[in-house]
Amino acid sequence: MNKNSSDRSILHLDLDTFFVSVERLRNSRLIGKPVIIGGLSDRGVVSCCSYEARKSGVSSAMPVKLARNMCPEAIIIRGDMEAYSNYSNIITDIIASKSPLYEKLSIDEHYVDLSGMDRFYGNYKWAHELRQYIMKETGLPLSAGLSVNKTVSKIATGEAKPNGEIEVVKEGVLPFLDPLPIGRIPMVGRKTSHVLRSMGINTIFTLRNIPVEMLEKLMGKKGIEIWKKANGIDSSPVISYSEQKSISTEHTFEKDTTDMALLRQTLAGMIERTAYDLRKQEKLTSCVTVKIRYSNFDTHTLQKRIPYTAFDHVLTGIAKELFTRLYQRRMLIRLIGVRLSHLVRGVQQLNMFDDTPEKISLYMAIDRLRDRFGRDAVRRAAGVMTTAERVEKESRRCEYTSDQQNMIRERLRGYVMYGR
Repeated sequence: MNKNSSDRSILHLDLDTFFVSVERLRNSRLIGKPVIIGGLSDRGVVSCCSYEARKSGVSSAMPVKLARNMCPEAIIIRGDMEAYSNYSNIITDIIASKSPLYEKLSIDEHYVDLSGMDRFYGNYKWAHELRQYIMKETGLPLSAGLSVNKTVSKIATGEAKPNGEIEVVKEGVLPFLDPLPIGRIPMVGRKTSHVLRSMGINTIFTLRNIPVEMLEKLMGKKGIEIWKKANGIDSSPVISYSEQKSISTEHTFEKDTTDMALLRQTLAGMIERTAYDLRKQEKLTSCVTVKIRYSNFDTHTLQKRIPYTAFDHVLTGIAKELFTRLYQRRMLIRLIGVRLSHLVRGVQQLNMFDDTPEKISLYMAIDRLRDRFGRDAVRRAAGVMTTAERVEKESRRCEYTSDQQNMIRERLRGYVMYGR
């Protein structure tokens, strides 16, 4: 490649049918057969499927019952997120050891910024050797796209599948994009694709020649972004994986406590809020840390690596387990905290092997309510004190006479009864 050092060179790596490929490593008899990863019940959803299953029309996020009808001969396997997370971390470690700057986009995707490296070593040769090394070390198929920005390299990877590699040089970006269907563009999902096709826009060539003002009027800022991508324009940087921080929260009690019910409720509420923040940012966590600070300011933490998830019903169980292991001294607690780290971009369905479409829909509905009315608009019962618990807390906090305590109880009952 003959490029100036100022030109960008972005590599996109994507593990082909990642979950299926891991299962085939563990059981070679699955090779060449239609495989579906998902819940074993009819109410489960498809998390991943092999190319053989796709030929029958099976796709991710489809109900397992429908997938089974479309491909009766498919082998259905309940996913093992821990195994997939372990392989993902192995690949990330390889990329980290060899790359100048990389971003872990999701459990099975990475970007690597090779800008300027062609002065010392051909970028395509470097990318080819990295891909070959990863496949040799892990035994997993891997596709790669190399081009001038994230958008084009990601589209190139899609065209390279299965298990291939494509380079799109600067001068070849538009000729490469033009004949492709609009659905190849990131951000163009089913609904957007339907809208554009209803206008007679089927290819990227047609889309990029539409006046940007028209798309802005139709879709707002999203229309502008789609137009830019159709024209091969994308200035978004590769964000260093080391900069992927964490989401954390802490709670200091008004009065130091050993009230286990209160502590667990507070912990559940904190997890619920941080998990919502995760989903809002379209991220997954693979590490939970719980912190407690005693009344003498002695502070202890305990963490656990877990399969990638963004569901609070999963994270709450992990946090409570860590808290139980951590809290051994039975001293008054001043503060508790939760941190979710080792974040990657991804959607919550990644962890839904046995969960039902109804549960996914419930999470989406709850999050929409929170987006509209505030994150505390909907709360799980586990993170909210009951009326009796609130009365008891209020009674302990204030040194009232028994008559005053009875008055407090009656007032709180009135608030619940009349919805105040």
